[in-house]
Amino acid sequence: MGPLEGFCLAAGLGTRMGALSQALPKPAWTLQHRTLLQWGFDLLARQDCRYWAANTHFQSDILKTLHLQSELIHEPILMGSAGWFASVAPRVQEALMVWNADAVAHDVPFRELRANHLASGADLTWLLVPHPGGPWTPVWIDEHHRILPTGQAGRGPYHFVGASIWSPRIAQVIPDAPTQLGQILHHLHHRGWVVPAFEWSEIGRPQALVEAARRWAPQHEGRFLSNYVHPTATVKGDFRDCIFGPGAAPPSGHQDRQALWFKDHDRQVRINL
Repeated sequence: MGPLEGFCLAAGLGTRMGALSQALPKPAWTLQHRTLLQWGFDLLARQDCRYWAANTHFQSDILKTLHLQSELIHEPILMGSAGWFASVAPRVQEALMVWNADAVAHDVPFRELRANHLASGADLTWLLVPHPGGPWTPVWIDEHHRILPTGQAGRGPYHFVGASIWSPRIAQVIPDAPTQLGQILHHLHHRGWVVPAFEWSEIGRPQALVEAARRWAPQHEGRFLSNYVHPTATVKGDFRDCIFGPGAAPPSGHQDRQALWFKDHDRQVRINL
């Protein structure tokens, strides 16, 4: 296999959307007719990344069918937020641009983040923005930009937007087993790099998909009032806060609220959200 310059983390996202996972794994849901995973690949490409890949776990066959031109690495066993890196580190020359595939953005300053990372000599650098408020866990850093342990305040609060840079030497402290980043973080020279806030959305729950469709795809998936409409869905009726997945076709003129619709073989499935 060839070198890697970018990577999208998708393996652990498959079942994190509740009922929606019965229709599609999270990275396969679309905005502007592009999957969330493809948004990540396109983002890397705009930052001069030439060689990228992603890891998958849940319904990998669906993701592979939708991304035939990209390398997808199936994890039969989830390797965790750090364990995935051990197998790809030998293909990384200086540093790997990493993006969480449950977020969307038009532009992320990966080039600048990578340059800052290499100049600092860090093993791991997270991209941070001022905390926007809301439910996200705040991130704090010390005077040396080192990420502080959860619950310890310092400079901040900041928010991690899902972009990071990983150096190959991180693999030296990853055991041959599923590993979470928190298990090895104390072994690493890690830091946060703070930039001004930019337009970005995280798709962490079903309602966030509806909100993202309205914000990012008002002429596509968000075109039907306060609902999400997959490109293959057909919707005519009075609906609110509904998600229409692949092949959804509720009865014409139907009324519904807070439901998921999708096609499963030859039948229409409806699930309360």
